[in-house]
Amino acid sequence: MTADVLQVEGLKVALDADAGLVKAIDGLSLSIRRGETFALVGESGCGKSMTALALMRLLPDSGSITHGSVTLEGEDVLALPESSMRAVRGGRIGMIFQEPATSLNPVMRVGEQIVEAIEAHTPLRGAAARAKAIEWMGRVGIPEPALRIDEYPFRLSGGQKQRVMIALTLAAEPDFLIADEPTTALDVTIQAQILDLLRQLQKEQGMGLLLITHDLAVVSGMAHRVALMYAGQIIEVADAAEFFAAPRHPYARLLLRALPDSSKRGDTLAAIPGTVPPLWQEFAGCRFAPRCDRVFGACQDTRPELLDLGQRSVRCLLYGGGTAAPTALVEAGQALRFEAPPAAPVSGEVLLDVHQLSVRFPIRSGLLQRSHGSFTAVDNVSFSIRAGETLALVGESGCGKTTTGKAIVQLLRGQATISGEARLGGQDLFTLSGDALRLARRSIQIIFQDPFASLNPRVRVFDILEEGLLALRPELDASARRKSLELLLDQVGLRRDALERYPHEFSGGQRQRIAIARALAVRPRLIVCDEPTSALDVSVQAQILNLLRELQRDTGVAYLFITHNIGVVGYLADHIAVMNRGRIEESGPAPTVLRNPQAAFTRVLLAAVPRIETVASP
Repeated sequence: MTADVLQVEGLKVALDADAGLVKAIDGLSLSIRRGETFALVGESGCGKSMTALALMRLLPDSGSITHGSVTLEGEDVLALPESSMRAVRGGRIGMIFQEPATSLNPVMRVGEQIVEAIEAHTPLRGAAARAKAIEWMGRVGIPEPALRIDEYPFRLSGGQKQRVMIALTLAAEPDFLIADEPTTALDVTIQAQILDLLRQLQKEQGMGLLLITHDLAVVSGMAHRVALMYAGQIIEVADAAEFFAAPRHPYARLLLRALPDSSKRGDTLAAIPGTVPPLWQEFAGCRFAPRCDRVFGACQDTRPELLDLGQRSVRCLLYGGGTAAPTALVEAGQALRFEAPPAAPVSGEVLLDVHQLSVRFPIRSGLLQRSHGSFTAVDNVSFSIRAGETLALVGESGCGKTTTGKAIVQLLRGQATISGEARLGGQDLFTLSGDALRLARRSIQIIFQDPFASLNPRVRVFDILEEGLLALRPELDASARRKSLELLLDQVGLRRDALERYPHEFSGGQRQRIAIARALAVRPRLIVCDEPTSALDVSVQAQILNLLRELQRDTGVAYLFITHNIGVVGYLADHIAVMNRGRIEESGPAPTVLRNPQAAFTRVLLAAVPRIETVASP
């Protein structure tokens, strides 16, 4: 595998924005060989997805390629007319987009969309193309593909839509694939299945793969080479094994230190302060300097070049170009130490006791949507959470985790039939109504998976946070509410002027902090956390996990933590309950379940978890 299938030289992309000209990509160069997986990693706003769109010539109307070249097997892609690019897209270069909900046509059946791609880029037509579409839907793990092929996208879960997007892209059997966060919405078992499928296709077809992701464990298991991107520039390139064994750039070291796992339990994760700088500004020195733990004088006014260090390249003055570089800090892989905060107090009091919880949804069909039976989403589930502790509820997508959380918080009334008990402080939540239920809501709140979707975009943060106080803390006057919210922002690490801004003005991590602040506003005793970090970058995830631990330590709040991220579970959870098909298969202390699982399903689930390890060279 020596031939380069894709070469990018000096690529620059600019976007015309209200704040000025945004230099989204500034001089990016890379090459990908046939059969190679090349991973592009970094935080949101670094330019990863914009790179993918530029390679496909799918930039927004406000964007343009101002410099550079993109060569696909010797052909200049940027010089092709748009009519020729239609054959390149999908046929020669396939792309799995990050957000399947906006990438699939909502008024076309998913099978029609896959068949359309097959007929556009392969000789198959009609029944043969439909049979191929069913085959690909099965290969990406969609159950009953012959039935699901005629579904509309809105009838599928987020993970199923992502699998349809993957099937649509791979069915055309492209020579080169760009995968932009292809497994973010998938649980670990389906993720493992998709990654195995990509490896198999590479082996069979010699397909080159540009993998864009913030999941460093996936990168470790998939990639041959890694490029780390920051603020529109590549700052480190290395073979994957060398990158993970001994990262050179300070940003790379901090990213790896920010990964949660059971070995860091009790430590504060190495969250990187600050955010990616806006790219409309001019940079006098190193772009990472304001956030770097190894910054020195020359970093402020000297722009580092991408230096060739033999087996890797690094854009950092520690390795040349800075006359006052502190050479003692150049050692690869030098670890940072963080002082562990005191452990959160866990009392013997049972705060939430769930007994024989079952949730059944009606099955409706026809024009009048008449009910003809029911589907059991949660089947006789029992668990308990003590004050000040965290119970992690883990399992595959569709196993009933989120339904369990919503049922406990009373968000499914009128939608489903709920039986069993959920006692919070001795009161059965399922029997409460009116003022009694409103009073109980002061003790239990929920943080949703997608903070942008759960925050009203039309109102200020102040109104979002005050809403809960108005409903559940009526004894507070306007002045007390304002003071309470200002102190709350201090607690979650946001500036007080955030109260006057709107949700769209914040990053994903900041929006999640607002969602956490909203849950904390009424001072609950229990918070249901539904995948609160799944869509966040590694560094932002570390900030949120540190915040949750600190809040638990200071306030004694308990968490029901719903997630499929086993690394987060090992770091944060005191106990684990493993769900499968609506039932709890296994439960116990987190270290015991992770190290010595008893249920067969738990062993399968843990075996599918990607881990950072040495990878084979291509």
